[in-house]
Amino acid sequence: MTIVQLEYIVAVDTYRSFGTAAEKCFITQPTMSMQVQKLEEALGVILFDRSKQPVVPTEIGIEIIEQARIILKESYKIRELISDRKGEVEGELRIGIIPTMAPYLMPGVISSFMTKYPRVHLHIWEYTTEQIIHELKNGLLDCGILSTPVKDKSLQENPLFYECFVAYLSKSSILNSKKNLDPKDIDLNELWLLNEGHCMRNQILNICNKEKSAQIKPFQYNTDSVETLKRMVDMNKGVTLLPELSMADFSVKQLDRVRYFKSPQPSREISIVTHRNFLKKRLISILEQEIMATIPRRMHTKNKKEILEIY
Repeated sequence: MTIVQLEYIVAVDTYRSFGTAAEKCFITQPTMSMQVQKLEEALGVILFDRSKQPVVPTEIGIEIIEQARIILKESYKIRELISDRKGEVEGELRIGIIPTMAPYLMPGVISSFMTKYPRVHLHIWEYTTEQIIHELKNGLLDCGILSTPVKDKSLQENPLFYECFVAYLSKSSILNSKKNLDPKDIDLNELWLLNEGHCMRNQILNICNKEKSAQIKPFQYNTDSVETLKRMVDMNKGVTLLPELSMADFSVKQLDRVRYFKSPQPSREISIVTHRNFLKKRLISILEQEIMATIPRRMHTKNKKEILEIY
């Protein structure tokens, strides 16, 4: 029985497919199947029911795979201890981040991180909150950057900063005459929103005191992109609500159509989220430092003032 074989059975259990597990482990499917079979022969038990699709672990397989996950976590701790003792910053960090945050935060963070820590391999995925939580629980991500709270006892949340929401108005919007807005000023029939499934959609409906299932304008445009929402407002009538960081590259004309809300300003909490028994503490701590270095100081959690958290 080897550490590598344990990694393989955990991968098969995670993806419920020998082919996908082999791909994620960067080996061929025959090699994956052979190594799992060798482990089964060494243990004298069958770990997976291959007659079912997707593949499922057997009753004894469930118990052995659970123990394999524990052993793998402990083995990774040994590597961390050695790396810390040598004063080296190296390894692999797998990060999940929500799409409404990624394009405005990660480019600057990645540039700085890779310059300072060239021996660290970053793997970054843009996922919805639901996907990030699932991947964290299955050990496929080391940490997630998302809007909190997620209210899951198996996860640990470390709040980093608060990001305000702003209104972005079309040229013809009657709201252009106002300096600051009240949430009740937003007409739902004029509002452009992200697809269902995005936490930011629910947050915006909460700001406007509307039900999550509320019917929006007769014409619907389904998008996962904040950038698309901006363009829809630029080229059509209406309004959308944007996270503050998305204004970084706005032109002067675009900034003229931004309106902040009256105090307390609606905001979302952004945190680094990990599994409660997470590893790679040093790498995640470094990531946190790099994030905070790119964020305006007024947004830091310790400077939380005059804002209203939206869930």
